[in-house]
Formats: sequence, structure tokens, C-alpha cells
Amino acid sequence: MILQSSFLSTHQIIDTQQTDCCIVGGGPAGVLLSLLLARQGISVTLLETHKDFDRDFRGDTIHPLTMEIMEQLGLADRLLQLPHTKIDQLTLRTTEQDISFTADFSHLKTHYPYVTIMPQARFLEFLIEEAKQYPHFRLVLGANVQELIEEDDSIAGVRYRGQGGWHEVKALLTIGADGRHSRVRELAGLKPVQSSAPMDVLWFRIPRLPEDGSGLNGRVGKGKMLALLDRSEQWQVAYIIPKGGYQQVRTEGLAKFRQNLVEVMPEFKDRADTLQDWHQIAFLSVESSFVPCWYRSGLLLIGDAAHVMSPVGGVGINYAIQDAVTTANILTQPLKNKQIQDKDLAAVQRRREIPTRFIQAFQSLLQQRLIKSALDEQQTFKAPAFLRLPLFRNLFPRIIGFGLFPVHLKDEFSGLKNNI
Repeated sequence: MILQSSFLSTHQIIDTQQTDCCIVGGGPAGVLLSLLLARQGISVTLLETHKDFDRDFRGDTIHPLTMEIMEQLGLADRLLQLPHTKIDQLTLRTTEQDISFTADFSHLKTHYPYVTIMPQARFLEFLIEEAKQYPHFRLVLGANVQELIEEDDSIAGVRYRGQGGWHEVKALLTIGADGRHSRVRELAGLKPVQSSAPMDVLWFRIPRLPEDGSGLNGRVGKGKMLALLDRSEQWQVAYIIPKGGYQQVRTEGLAKFRQNLVEVMPEFKDRADTLQDWHQIAFLSVESSFVPCWYRSGLLLIGDAAHVMSPVGGVGINYAIQDAVTTANILTQPLKNKQIQDKDLAAVQRRREIPTRFIQAFQSLLQQRLIKSALDEQQTFKAPAFLRLPLFRNLFPRIIGFGLFPVHLKDEFSGLKNNI
């Protein structure tokens, strides 16, 4: 427990702000939830540790359901005016060019039958500019949360270090939306349960030529696997390695890494040398976890703070967005009434828990049955039989695009009826 008296004896608070909702974390869940609440006249303070949103390889996919939510808010057309690419098909090939699996998003019953590829920073900045139009929204960049304020066994806000020193935000509700390494989760003592993953990922970019084709492509063979995301003039490459194998890759050297890249992707033979420094390659330690209880009195976790997703299918952003929408749907009225009860927080987790556990199980299936086999250098890759089933091919785009139970905003947020 954090005692306010002992804190004040050693730290000087520059100012104390009062708000209905304090959201920690400027990722998709935190930013969208801030916008939704501000539009409803609820005062919200968004705290982001960094001084901007511009960080590489945060996840650049916007799924069909997210686009439908943008449509409900009247923002879809303007969002799509920003530079982006569209992926309506996923194809997995072997090094011999045999097609092992194809998933077609174009048949989805939606106005947005594709996955939009857009730098996450641009997406977040777009939402922030929308939120700034509402007087109830306040953004603080460079806010490093250090303490939770506890009053009568309830979380009553946060203390953070920022410009000039220490600050306080007191709130009816504190939302931890600060990602997989959530500081709020740690301070609240809400511990995630980890599950094992057979892989890690190296992210980098390779120039894309007009003759390369487009879309989302996977390539597998010779104990190697990668995925390519079309970003117009570049490929964003996810090079998959066995879990814990990063140090070995670094020890073997960049020349060996380029050689391995060309083995699985011969088309990159004349471009692999654009990778000249390890700083061009970002390492992602893949994990999957789930917090058994997402809340304490006065506090709720959403997004990666509550459930870390594997990058398989790129669904993390989509699920964080759905968490934000569900939170707004359930908690807007209690926030307006200035009364948040534990049962309200429990309702958010209850609504999101089954879809989240489902997609994590789905990701685990693909990791164990597909990716683990693809990374085995001792055997020739053979696609799992379930990939060839028409039912799976049809369900895959639906599951990736919308999740198990698609979430939409209540009518008071948009004035539009749900169309799925």
C-alpha cells in the first residue's frame, strides 16, 4: 500500500489535477478510449510516458472491425485520406513457391474488406487531434507514472514525474493502458500468467520493387520463416526465429543473417545488403499472457496491460480497440453518475475475457502447429492439414478481421446502427 503522508514527506507535488478518468498509456486503447469519453462530456486526462507517438514497429495494422468503429464515429473517410496500403489477401508460400495457404479478406461482409496498413503513430496522432477538439480532454506527454494514490483501499489516481517535477492526477477511475510492460499493472500488484511461445521476431524493412507483388505474404522453408507487409515503397519484414535464438543470430553476424534471409527469400538477393547495421533490426521477444483479474477498486487494465498478444495475425491492436469500445460502452454512464463500482469494472472483463482467451488459444494453435514446425531445420516443412480445410480458410479472415464477438459502439456514441 502507498501512504500519501509518507510520500509527501519526501516529495513535493507541483500541482494536483482532478479528472473523472485518468488513462495511463498512449497506445490505441488509451487514445481511443480518451476520445470516446471526451465526446461524452467526461473529463479525461491521458498520460503518455514518451514525448511523442513516433516509434518504429509498434504494429501498423488496422483491421476491418476497427475501421467499422471509425465509421461509426464518422472518421473513416478522413482516416483513409492518410497514406496507407490495403491488404485483402494473405498467402503463405514455401521456398519452392508452392502455395500452402491463402486467406481472402475481400469476401468479408463489410465496407472495409481488407487490412489497412498505416504507421501506428499516424493513426494515434489522428485520434489525438480529434480528441483535442473536446474541452474535457487533456494530454500530458513525458509523464512517467511512479505511484498510485490509494484512499480507503481504492485507487484514487496517480503520481507522475514530468515537466518540472512531481504531479498528481486524482480520478474517479484510473485506466492502465500502458502496454505489455505496464507500470500501472505492476504498481497495482496485478500479475499476469505467462504462456510459452516457440518464437521471437526480428523486424526490419527492405525496399519493395513494383514487380514484387503486393499484400501480406508469408514464406517458409529450410527451417526459416518470415512475413512481408506491403508498405508501398518498402516491405516491413517479420523474420521469425526460435525462442531465445536472438543472441545466436547476433553472434553469427549480419552477413550470415543476410545469407539466411536470401535463402528463404531469393528475391531479396540484390537488396539484402541494405541491412548494414543491427540498429536497422528491431527485436521483439514474443510472449502471451493474461491477467486473471483486470481490476481493483478504482482501477481497470485494458489492452496489452491486461492481456499480451502474440504478433500472430496482428490482432493485438484490434483487441485493444475492442477493449476500449467495451469500456466506453459499459463505464460511460457510471462515470457520468460519478460512481464507479467494482461490478462495473468486472463487467468489462467479463465481456472481453472469452474473446481474448479464444484468440490467444487460436494464436497458440498456429504457433505450435505451424510456426514451430516451420522453424525445425531437421525436417522439410509440410503445411498442417487444417490449413487446407475450406472451413479454416473461410474462418481465418473472419477471426482475424473481427474476432469472436465483434464489438460496436452503443448508438449514443455514433447515432448509427450496428451493421454486423
